[in-house]
Amino acid sequence: MLDATPLLKLYAKYRYSKLESQHPVKTQQDQLLSLVAKATNTKFGRDHSFASIKTVEDFQKQVPLRKYENFWEEYWKEPYPTLRDVTWPGLIPYFPVSSGTTSGTSKYIPLTKEMLRSNTKAGLDVLVHHIHNNPKSKILGGLNFFLGGTTDFKVEAPGVKSGDLSGIAAEELPWWIRPRYFPPAELSSLSDWEEKIEIFARESLKKDIRMLGGVPSWMLIFIDRLHELKPEATHLLKSYFPNLELIIHGGVNFAPYYDQFQSLLSGSSAELREVYPASEGFIAIADRGYNEGLRLILDNGLFFEFVPVEELDKANPTRHWIGNVQKDVNYAVVLTTCAGVWSYIIGDTVRFVDTETPRILITGRTSYYLSAFGEHLIAEEIEDAVSTAAHTINATVSDYSVGAVYPKEKGELGGHLYVVEFSESDISAEKIEEFASCVDKKLCERNEDYEAHRSEGFGLNAPRIHAVPPGTFAAWMKSRGKLGGQNKVPRLISNKELFDNLCEFTNA
Repeated sequence: MLDATPLLKLYAKYRYSKLESQHPVKTQQDQLLSLVAKATNTKFGRDHSFASIKTVEDFQKQVPLRKYENFWEEYWKEPYPTLRDVTWPGLIPYFPVSSGTTSGTSKYIPLTKEMLRSNTKAGLDVLVHHIHNNPKSKILGGLNFFLGGTTDFKVEAPGVKSGDLSGIAAEELPWWIRPRYFPPAELSSLSDWEEKIEIFARESLKKDIRMLGGVPSWMLIFIDRLHELKPEATHLLKSYFPNLELIIHGGVNFAPYYDQFQSLLSGSSAELREVYPASEGFIAIADRGYNEGLRLILDNGLFFEFVPVEELDKANPTRHWIGNVQKDVNYAVVLTTCAGVWSYIIGDTVRFVDTETPRILITGRTSYYLSAFGEHLIAEEIEDAVSTAAHTINATVSDYSVGAVYPKEKGELGGHLYVVEFSESDISAEKIEEFASCVDKKLCERNEDYEAHRSEGFGLNAPRIHAVPPGTFAAWMKSRGKLGGQNKVPRLISNKELFDNLCEFTNA
């Protein structure tokens, strides 16, 4: 195979210099006005007087915040699946099917040709940052492997399909990357996740894999299968893919997986790089080291707004944008995109660690927190506590979920139950108790409301840990029809029915 990395390096040099000279505020303002101009004659554009919008302030006055349900009921439901000139000009060709992790409700998010190009450009930016950090890279001298969803789509109408977002991305790969992409088209249509893992593992061992990408938990299952197929090899990635340069991960907080991947990469020069793709658009990429923030992609058909989470349910919440965001505020992310969503609350929360070159850390979901008793815990705090506790007892957490346990009798206190899958199968009861104590201590340090509720056992019991054997969460996800692809284990479960289902499945 011809190594196309020299051509990539030329592009990377050009693109990186452009990113370094970028003016964030002007770039975002230009993006918004360009999107508005493009959609002026759509139904949405006419309803919101797009022709009169000249500034960000005009836009925020004329376009209210909306959630998916609002768009669906007001604009998409009646014409679906044939959305033509509704919220974006032309016919919408794809609808990635997305379901929230705390509810089972499917969402059909519009995906346009413009957004496909935007996603491709963002994917190139991932390689741009990799090349910048690794000038001797030969990443396009081999294959790039994405452990994603199926290309087996449902035809909703002539020219309109619905399906898995990563499958759509595989279907619409640019011509130049197809020869350097794994799996090939004939395997991409596999929809059975266990069959997919088996075949991908066997076939990939015959290939020169330079990059591996996917949701961390599913990548670990895949790597375990590699080891089963090649037991004589050390349980290190270099044993299977000696030329591996890059692991791309996203979709979930990486803290619980960091140590596992660092161990797997021992003796390898491959690097980890986090990305933040969503069904609504490719939002950010890590351009620096782990946990130093993800750089927002500002010039790619997306306009960002940020609403302080505590104001989200107010009648007129404050709507910040790149021109006036602040560091260390927990914001709900609001997107306007070239797929025809406008001031759309996507459900994620972030905080800025840098505003000059805007970089964010993902903190959780707007509906993804624990506050059954007024403790107001967000995902970031719980992820940190679990990761710290795992380090303390020298163990590795493969997956976990946490939910509320409500009092059954008068005078009893409620609390939190953590269902935790450790990689090790021999964690002692003493270690489990130490793990629980460390989680409790860390949450008290980070969250004053939690600390107040835990003070002298006044309002909240100490956390309980229910350890489950390796493979439990994969089995649970399979039992719910959520195995593999972009399906993620829900970390914070506020839906009682879903948490009861997990507890029953694991005998918690």
